[in-house]
Amino acid sequence: MKIFKLLGQNPVLRYRKHSIANAMEFPDYRGSFKGLCSRSAEEPELKDFMEYMDSLKNYEKSGVPKGAGTDSDDGFDLRRMRRLLELLDNPHSKFKAIHIAGTKGKGSTAAFISNILRAEGPHIQTIRERISLGRLGEPVSAKALNDIFHRSKKIINQARELENERISHFEVLTAMAFKLFAQENVDIAVIEAGLGGARDATNVICGSGLVTSVITTIGEEHLAALGGSLESIAMAKSGIIKHKRPLVLGGPFLPHIEKILRDKASLMSSPVVSASDAGNRSRIKGVGLLNGRPCQSCDIVIQADKDLKLSFELFDVKLYMLGSHQLQNAVTATSTALCLRESEDKAGIPSNDILDASGWQISDGSIRAGLENSCLLGRSQFLTSKEAERLGLSKAMIMLDGAHTKESAKALLHTIQMAFPGARMALVVAMASDKDHVGFAREFLSGGQIDAVLLTESNIAGAKSRTTSASFLKDCWIQASKELGKAFLHDEMAEYQDLLDAQFDGSTSVLKNKNILTAEASVLSSMKIADQILRRKADNGSGIIIVTGSLHIVSSVLSTLHR
Repeated sequence: MKIFKLLGQNPVLRYRKHSIANAMEFPDYRGSFKGLCSRSAEEPELKDFMEYMDSLKNYEKSGVPKGAGTDSDDGFDLRRMRRLLELLDNPHSKFKAIHIAGTKGKGSTAAFISNILRAEGPHIQTIRERISLGRLGEPVSAKALNDIFHRSKKIINQARELENERISHFEVLTAMAFKLFAQENVDIAVIEAGLGGARDATNVICGSGLVTSVITTIGEEHLAALGGSLESIAMAKSGIIKHKRPLVLGGPFLPHIEKILRDKASLMSSPVVSASDAGNRSRIKGVGLLNGRPCQSCDIVIQADKDLKLSFELFDVKLYMLGSHQLQNAVTATSTALCLRESEDKAGIPSNDILDASGWQISDGSIRAGLENSCLLGRSQFLTSKEAERLGLSKAMIMLDGAHTKESAKALLHTIQMAFPGARMALVVAMASDKDHVGFAREFLSGGQIDAVLLTESNIAGAKSRTTSASFLKDCWIQASKELGKAFLHDEMAEYQDLLDAQFDGSTSVLKNKNILTAEASVLSSMKIADQILRRKADNGSGIIIVTGSLHIVSSVLSTLHR
């Protein structure tokens, strides 16, 4: 079975009868192929390719224009993408696709789905991670990426001239991924949308090529670019729903938001399966260690009897991706797999209306293996002891998570408290400039005891234009702590200097009862200070350093490890 995964701000493509491929997380329609990594982390053989991509308009660096993701006059011009693909011989029409949109959970759900399909048959360190090929789902080789680039370059240049240089980095990356998928004759591509859905460059897949649409969650990220309200965001993401193609909803959604999505599905005569229906009784039974890594044991129970009739039970599934939100993503992915495998008499889907269901053989064992073998860089990722040592943080427990919204902050904190109840925590945080910094801080501070917060900086897509200064982040956390009545010592307080003096004197009793908030320019220095604070505050030296705020800070840590 051949699978491609394309991550647009996460496009993802995957699945075929005997070969597999993926294209992974394109950064939020902001597109530089550089995305989450710096040029120094890239292979030298990709130098020409990277320089070419850097010459294109990159919304990841500059920020997304207001209304760009809406289905309106302000929205991105999807016709431009179609014209580019036509010049490339319409590669997107040559494979089947699962299309995923949603505010959060797209990458994890895409990973679960593609690994389920592989079992049967948002790019953090290198751009090649965004396109993966083969049964093992490994990143596309530098040679393959170079070959497709050089074969397509003349046509892309022609398109750039015809479009007055308006073609973006994300559009070119998506088109090249589609070209590669068509070249590899994939059976199915798992495509993760970049921004919204309706005007996303990935939303060129026609109804006949679409197997299933998936909408994971609806939240307030990219609010201005998607119309200014949850309702407008829901409308934008509902743009991926196609006529008579099944829609899988993740959720849970606010009732009026789910109604918007279901109304669009009804308008398109699309059957709906919801991973949040009352008949779905999935649960986390416990958290433990498996092969030296934290995992959660889950039961997945799905019972759908509305538009599509699905019944499924899988017990004691071991998920390395932790948290109730990851269980929800796993249920969403499982529901998607069930839509693919169920025949007319089981699901009530006329196969000539949707697809030839007999071609999608997905066993319960493949679903289990796919879920249990899934993990993503920067999502509840724990560094190994050897990796911690390479950072100069011997015996430290370090967790990397790219959470960058208030919803994902809440989910991350809940995950840590579930897996490590009572553990001391130190946060190392860097964020992009267009995020809700105070809201992010408020979720952490209102939900648990944080021993230290180190605010730092990390380049966004290899540039500083969207980087939030550590000092500004510190002000946001001070504001949130005052609103919540949380006591933190910071460098604008006289007591802070007294605390520093006490540290130099070797005293730990003062530090034990104080929570620290400070700004530090270097990510690695911040992690080392966090480690020192935790060791002084914890009698047994235990605690967790959580590096979070964006996938870009995660990338900087991983890049340091692999230098």
